[in-house]
Amino acid sequence: MTQFDFIKMHGLGNDFVIIDARTGGGDLDNATVRAVADRKTGIGCDQLIVMEPARMIEAAFFMRIRNADGSEVDACGNAARCVADRIMKETGETVIKFQTGAGLLTAHRSDNGITVDMGPAQDQWSDIPLASPTDTLHLPIKEGPLSDPSAVGIGNPHMVFFVKDAQAVPLADGLGSKLENHDLYPERTNVEAVEVRSRNNLRVRVWERGVGITQACGTGACAALVAAHRRGFTGRSAKVELDGGVLSIDWRKDNHVLMAGPVATSFTGNWTD
Repeated sequence: MTQFDFIKMHGLGNDFVIIDARTGGGDLDNATVRAVADRKTGIGCDQLIVMEPARMIEAAFFMRIRNADGSEVDACGNAARCVADRIMKETGETVIKFQTGAGLLTAHRSDNGITVDMGPAQDQWSDIPLASPTDTLHLPIKEGPLSDPSAVGIGNPHMVFFVKDAQAVPLADGLGSKLENHDLYPERTNVEAVEVRSRNNLRVRVWERGVGITQACGTGACAALVAAHRRGFTGRSAKVELDGGVLSIDWRKDNHVLMAGPVATSFTGNWTD
C-alpha cells in the first residue's frame, strides 16, 4: 500500500502535487505517479514534486520532478516557485536555495510573487542537448504549419517556434507530440509557439514533454524570451502571457534567467492506494 500526505499548488494553472519527503519516503514507481496525476481517477497534476533531503550544504532541500507520464526531468520553473513559497512560509525566510537535477536554484519573495533564478540559459547544441552539431538559432525542422525553430536549454530542452498567432497553432492535434519526440532531441523536448506582440511582450503556448498542453510553463516562458532576444525580436526582459496568466522574464547579462509570478495553494490531502 502506498500512502502519503500532499499539498496541491499551482503557478498560473501549471499544477503540482507536492510531497514533503525531507525525512524519508516519496520513492514512487512510474505507475503510482501516473495514477496520482490522472485527472479523472487520481488527484490530477502536470507534475508530481518530491522534496527530498538536500545533497549540498547550501541547499534547503532537493526537488525531484516527475512528469505526469512518470518520467523524471531536471527543471520546472513554476514548481520551483511553488515549493519555494511553501518553504518560505514554513521558515519565515524570504530567500532560499535548493537543489534540482539542473543545479542549485535561488528564489526570493518579490512584488511579483516568487522570483526564481533558473540559472544560465544554454544555447550550445551539446548542452541543450541536441543529437548532433546544429545551429541552435535556426533548426532545420519543419512540421505542419511550423518551421525554423530555435533550440534553448533552461535545465531542460526547448524547441521554440515564432508564429503570427500562437492560439491558432494546433499543438494538441498530434503536432506537439510529434515534435516532442523529434530525432534531433535525444531526451525529447518541450515545444513553444511564440507570438511576438511587442519588444517587451510575448504570447506563448506550450506543449510540455511527458505532459502535453499546459496552462503555463516557467522554463518555456524563459526559453521563449531567450530565443526571441537571440533572434532580435525583444530586449532582455519581457512579460510572457501564457494560457494561465503572465510571467515576468529577465535574461540578465551574466546569462542567468529570472522568472517571477504568482503561486497559489489549492488544497491538501492524503493519498492511499
